[in-house]
Amino acid sequence: MHVRQLLGAYVLGALAPDEDRRVAGHLRSCPGCRAAYLEVAETPSLLALLSEEDLADGPPDE
Repeated sequence: MHVRQLLGAYVLGALAPDEDRRVAGHLRSCPGCRAAYLEVAETPSLLALLSEEDLADGPPDE
C-alpha cells in the first residue's frame, strides 16, 4: 500500500507503530507525499471543533 493511502490514518494516529514509522520515514524523503500530508495534517484539530450534535445532524441540506 502506498503511503498516500495511509495519510488519513497517520494524521489521526490510527496506524500500528510499524506503519507509523514507515510513513514518517517516507515523508522525510518524499516531497510529494509530504505536500499531501500537509494538506490533511490539520484534520484532527478541525474535527475537534465539531460537537456531537454537529455530527448527529449530518451534512447540511442543499
